[in-house]
Amino acid sequence: MEKEDIENIALDLLIEAIYRRYGHDFRGYSKSHIRRRIKQYVERRKDGCISTLIPEILHNEELFETLLHELSITVTEMFRDPFVFRKLRQEVIPFLRTFPFIRIWVAGCATGEEAYSLAIILKEEGLYDRTTLFATDFNDAALEKAKIGVYPVEALRKYAGNYQQAGGTGSFSDYYHARYDSAAIAPALKNNVVFANHNLVTDGVFSDMHLVFCRNVMIYFERELQNRVLGVFTESLVHGGFLCLGTNEDILFSDDRHSYRSIDGPARIFQRLAVRNFR
Repeated sequence: MEKEDIENIALDLLIEAIYRRYGHDFRGYSKSHIRRRIKQYVERRKDGCISTLIPEILHNEELFETLLHELSITVTEMFRDPFVFRKLRQEVIPFLRTFPFIRIWVAGCATGEEAYSLAIILKEEGLYDRTTLFATDFNDAALEKAKIGVYPVEALRKYAGNYQQAGGTGSFSDYYHARYDSAAIAPALKNNVVFANHNLVTDGVFSDMHLVFCRNVMIYFERELQNRVLGVFTESLVHGGFLCLGTNEDILFSDDRHSYRSIDGPARIFQRLAVRNFR
């Protein structure tokens, strides 16, 4: 048996052990992504291979938490792909204005930058005070950073350019307070943001959402899991609500593809049809 085949068996066993011991299900994730992240982790430890992790993971919860952080995706930035946020202002904000109360789900929020980006847009459009943003992730460490809302000041300065390209109408520096090498998100942006643990693989819907915002998360899922998660998003949206995905993600393969119309192809913004076509 080839070394790669043995490694694949070890990877399958590790993923199964994690699921059965802790309930975190990575079986539907891209194998190439999971293999790459775990091999990087093992190489940094310099004390074994994937197979040696299995008994350790089963008996060492602290080690599992470390590995869980390794497997989660926390790479993000404020106003990432600025043209997407510009399109949200143009196409989605007018729809949101028609509701007395607005509910938005930011799924896979990582350390919170995109959730706060939406909060800024809502502030500038006069909608923040009647909006609740639910920002979720399965990584508790990332969620804690998101709640605190403190980022390197150099990163915030970089994000200022994204903000301007996204159609920002004010001064980006009004939305954070810098001190030394860190910058804290303005408290006014946190008031209506609810951060919560939610696993897209195993947990259910968020009801009556007007916008579901989940970008660059499903690219790490296999097709079957992508289809399931898109079903969760569809069930979470009100009729006429909007779904915003990453620029390399789509709904064309999904069982729910006929439940949407495309609002903007490059920005991957879709609107759920008022009358759903049942599968």
